[in-house]
Amino acid sequence: MSAASTAVYNRKDQASVNTLRILSAEMVEKAKSGHPGLPLGAAPLAYVLWARFLKHDPQAPQWPDRDRFVMSPGHGSALLYAWLHLAGYGLSLDDLLAFRQPHSRTPGHPERGVTPGVEATTGPLGQGLAMAVGLALAERTLAARYNRPGFPLFDHFTYVLASDGDLMEGVSAEAASLAGTQQLHKLVCVYDDNRVTIEGGTELTFTEEVRERFIAYGWQVITVADGEDLSAVHQAVENARSELERPSLIVARTRLGAGSPKEGKSEAHGEPLGAEGLAATKAFYGFAGEPAFFVDARVRANFAERASSRRAERLKWEELLGEYGKNHPEEGRELVRRLAGALPDGLADRASVAFPKEKPVATRAASGTVINALAKELPELLGGSADLGPSNKTAVSGGGSLLPLNPVGRNIHFGVREAAMGAVMNGLALNGGFIPYGGTFLVFSDYLRPALRLSALMGLKAIYVLTHDSVGVGEDGPTHQPVEHLAALRAMPGLLVLRPADAYETQALWNVAIRHAGPSALALSRQNLPVLHPSDYPAVSDGPAKGGYVLKEAEGGSPKALAIATGSEVALALRALEGSPLARDVRVVSLPSWELFERQSPEYRASVLPPEVTRRLTLEAGSPLGWERYAGPSGKILAVRDFGFSGPAESVFKELGFTPENVRALLEGLLA
Repeated sequence: MSAASTAVYNRKDQASVNTLRILSAEMVEKAKSGHPGLPLGAAPLAYVLWARFLKHDPQAPQWPDRDRFVMSPGHGSALLYAWLHLAGYGLSLDDLLAFRQPHSRTPGHPERGVTPGVEATTGPLGQGLAMAVGLALAERTLAARYNRPGFPLFDHFTYVLASDGDLMEGVSAEAASLAGTQQLHKLVCVYDDNRVTIEGGTELTFTEEVRERFIAYGWQVITVADGEDLSAVHQAVENARSELERPSLIVARTRLGAGSPKEGKSEAHGEPLGAEGLAATKAFYGFAGEPAFFVDARVRANFAERASSRRAERLKWEELLGEYGKNHPEEGRELVRRLAGALPDGLADRASVAFPKEKPVATRAASGTVINALAKELPELLGGSADLGPSNKTAVSGGGSLLPLNPVGRNIHFGVREAAMGAVMNGLALNGGFIPYGGTFLVFSDYLRPALRLSALMGLKAIYVLTHDSVGVGEDGPTHQPVEHLAALRAMPGLLVLRPADAYETQALWNVAIRHAGPSALALSRQNLPVLHPSDYPAVSDGPAKGGYVLKEAEGGSPKALAIATGSEVALALRALEGSPLARDVRVVSLPSWELFERQSPEYRASVLPPEVTRRLTLEAGSPLGWERYAGPSGKILAVRDFGFSGPAESVFKELGFTPENVRALLEGLLA
C-alpha cells in the first residue's frame, strides 16, 4: 500500500494549511509590503514537510540532529514566520504584526540569528538551495566520522523549498551539479513550480525541461501534478526519503497567489492583496468574518501535538549522546568540542610551523603548510578549491578526497564552481562542527562574492583562501591580475581581509582566521617572498594579529617618514631601505589587516602611525581606493590605477613603479 493512501490528511490539516496562508497574507497587508503570492501557493508543500516529516524541537532550535529546512526564495518569509509562530518557536503575534518593520524579529527576508528557527539568511535567489547542499554534505560527513553501531547520532535530512527564480540562478546549477556528483541522497528540494515571475509567465524566460536537467545532474526527479494534493505531496516526500543514492527534486505544480483575486498573475508576487483582495481571499478559504490574525484552537492544538512528539525524539537523542560519550569517550569529547565551536587547548603551539629564513616562500605555499599543520589538530577544518588546489595549495596531504565512497575525506573538490563553493562553505558553517575553507584566485572572488557577502551578513566562520593576489600574477595578464578586489572586499562589513607579507604573517593570520567569529579572506601571493624571521623581526610574532605593527623602526629612533605596506610590498619597502641613508629616518609598518588594526585602541594605532609624522608612503599593488586614510593629505600612494598587462611579474611591477628605486625616490621626495 502506498504512503499516499496510508497518510491521512483531514480537515484539521487543511485548516492548518489555510491558516498559514491567511496569516501570511495578513502580515503582508498589515505591512503594506511583501510577497503574498508564494505563501498562498506553496503553503500545502511546506505544511506537509513541516507537519509530517521535519524532525525538530522548537525548545531546542540548535539540536544537532534536527532536520534542516531552508526557505530559498526568502521573499516568502511570511509563510515561514507563520509556521514558526504556530510551531512554538517563541515568535509572538506581536512579532507577526511587526512584519518588515525596523528591528523586528520578522524582517522582509529570513535572517539567521534574528528569528528563532531560521536556519539560513536567504533572499538572493539560488543561495538557499546552494547552502542546503553544504548542510547535506555536513550531515553525511559527521555521520561517517562519528556514527557507530547502535549510535546513529547523525541521521537527518535537509529540505529546501525552491522557486522558479532559484532554479534560474547560476549558483543553483553549480550546486545541484555538485550535489549529484556527491550523491547527497538526504537532500530533498521541493520545487514550487508556479511558472510566474515578476515580468510575466516563465514562457518569457524559462522554457527548459527542469526535470531532464536535474536527471542529468544525477538527481531523482519526482512530479506532483497538483501541489494542493497533500497526500500526493506526502507520497513524493516519502519517495525522496527512500532514495539511497541521489538527491531528490520534487516538482510540484502550484498556483501563485492561490485563492486570491490575483491568482496566477505577476502582481501576486510582490504586492499586498489590498483590503478587498484580502477579504475575498479570506472568504475563499473559509475565514470570512474572522478577525485579523485569527487562529482556530484546533489548528493550534495540531501544531502543539506535532511539537510534543518531536520533543520526545530530541530528548531521546540527548540520552544517546550521553551513552555515546561513555562508550566512545575520545570521539565523544571531540564531537562535543566541535559542536560547541571550541578549539583544542594549546592549538597554536602544537600547530606551529618554523620557516627557514634563508628560503623565500610564496604566502600561498606557506598557507598550504599551515593548513596541513592545523588539519592534524582540527578535524573540523574541511575544505578545498575550485579546481585550483595545486595553485591555491589547499590540499590536506594524505587526507583523501571527500567523495561518496570516502565520506571522511578531508579534501573537497568543488570543481570550477566558485559560486557554489562559497555557498557550500556557508552550509557547512551553518551546520556547526566545521571550519570550512575554500580556495580560488583573488580575481575570481567576483564569482563567489554573493555567498561571501552572506557569510559576512550571517557572521559565519568561513575562510576564503584567495591566491595570486596582485599584478604579480604576471603572464596571465589583466584578466587574472586583481586590481580592485582588495578594495572591494574591504568595503564589506564583517569581513576580515588579511594580506600577509610573508610565511610568519601567514601563519599568524591563519590563527586569527580560525578564531574569528565571522568570515576571513586571506590574500596570498603567487610569487616567492623573503621570510621575515622572528630572529630578525621580533614583532612578526604577535604584530600581525593586531592588523598593523612596526616591523622595522627607523634606525635613528625617531621616524621622520613612514612606509606603510601590505603583502608582497612589505618586502619591497624593506629592500628600498637596504644600504640607503633613508633607513635612518623611515619606519616600515606592515598593515596586513585594516579591519584588525581599526579595532585596536587609539593609543596603539597612534603608536604605530604617529599623527605627527605626516610624511607617509603607502604601498600596495592594487587599487588606491581607501588608502587616503593612512597616507593622509601630505602622503603619497603607490598603487595600481589601471588594469595590468601580460608579461613576467618583474616586468609588470617595474613598469607600474613597484621597484626599490622608485620607492626610494618617492621617500626622498617626501623628506626633501
